[in-house]
Amino acid sequence: MDQATLVSPEFGIGSEVLAQLDQAGIAPKVCLWMTTPEYEDGRLVLASPMLDQFRSLKAYDTVAEKLHGMSPYRLPAIMILRMNDRFIKALRDSFSKAASVEGMRLGHQTIGDRYVSDAYVYRIK
Repeated sequence: MDQATLVSPEFGIGSEVLAQLDQAGIAPKVCLWMTTPEYEDGRLVLASPMLDQFRSLKAYDTVAEKLHGMSPYRLPAIMILRMNDRFIKALRDSFSKAASVEGMRLGHQTIGDRYVSDAYVYRIK
């Protein structure tokens, strides 16, 4: 199948999700839209020390609970990674000291242990 391409409407949804998670105290250190060969569509990738304290399923439940007010039609597919994930560590090592990464595009490269076809970055701290 052809790989999905990230488009502008998704970027607004990602901003909305990030704002709600910040307000709920989850405050992701990493937030970006990403397409990879593993998935047909994009995923909103999140990594947060707050979510690291939960097992995987509970982390997803916690995010879903915090996003309960969003229209189900606007809820994105989410991928939660731990702060010590090789991909997250590589992103943070490379970009966390940048003045601003919001709106940065990444793609056609391997970062850590993941190949990124396309990505739109909101935050890397």
